[in-house]
Amino acid sequence: MQIQNDLLLRAAKGEKVERTPVWLMRQAGRILPEYRAVRESVSGFIELAQTPELAAEVTIQPVDLLGVDAAIIFSDILVIPEAMGLPYEMVEKRGPWFPNTVSSASDLQKLRVADGANDLSYVIKAIEITKKELNGRVPLIGFAGAPWTIFAYMVEGSGSKTFSKARAMLYTEPKLSHQLLQMITDSTVNYLKAQIQAGADLVQIFDSWAGILGPEQYEEFSLRYIRQICDAVNEVPKTVFAKGAFFAREAMGKLNCETIGLDWNMGISESRKMIGENKTLQGNLDPAALYGNPDQVRATTIQMMEQFKGGRHIANLGHGVYPDIDPEMVKVFIQTVKSFS
Repeated sequence: MQIQNDLLLRAAKGEKVERTPVWLMRQAGRILPEYRAVRESVSGFIELAQTPELAAEVTIQPVDLLGVDAAIIFSDILVIPEAMGLPYEMVEKRGPWFPNTVSSASDLQKLRVADGANDLSYVIKAIEITKKELNGRVPLIGFAGAPWTIFAYMVEGSGSKTFSKARAMLYTEPKLSHQLLQMITDSTVNYLKAQIQAGADLVQIFDSWAGILGPEQYEEFSLRYIRQICDAVNEVPKTVFAKGAFFAREAMGKLNCETIGLDWNMGISESRKMIGENKTLQGNLDPAALYGNPDQVRATTIQMMEQFKGGRHIANLGHGVYPDIDPEMVKVFIQTVKSFS
């Protein structure tokens, strides 16, 4: 299907664009009253993500309501552990929680490498429905968590400030750690390929907990697996977003992907020098800037855009939009990017 607004895909590939494309991480979510209405019609986040028709509906909402240049499928990075045999629950106000965790070789034996198309058929179905309903208006982004970030939750059992259990395992059980990371990587490749088969036009790898590892451990236990995914998935453009991994930017410039996402702590001109001219940079306004008034939001957005000017760029925030941000300020951000020249 011909995509009418293909700015995002052209920007990712480094082709000429009339203006910078813009979308937001977590754009399908709690900032929108329309999303909250859909979510209240079901038992919670997981039921919403596992109901393809509803997941498709909330995926498309930001395209209609905010005017973004891409949709990103409504799902969660933790569908991978569940598909591998380690289910999780989403606890209100506390986030994900795993009743069982991985701490030994016997735990590893209970897991399997997930087959994306069958084990995660509800996400695949949601992508198919979304593609049909978007009818080529904008591209659809598929995504998965990076293996280290998924590993961190599977070992720790929940979110954490330190992920000390997960980090301890890298030191005390390096062989077991690599085995689990490889299983997650193989599952992720299967999953992303199934998403692309179903219609995803671009995929993003989220390494949300990249920044809690030191440089050497990040290379050994995260980047080598992201590299495998980038090398295995060649069908569509790929974006790698590793929050806090400022020390790995040069190495990321060598990944087999088109776009590197920057968080708001990463200097733009410094990142461009480290990553090089051959990658598109995505980001990186501080989400907290959207708490400002319209004039302040416009000013900070223009300041960001000026710094990216002249290079390959997809406009976004430096992390997901916070749930209590006024959707009107999100619209100011989007409109400012669109009118910037």
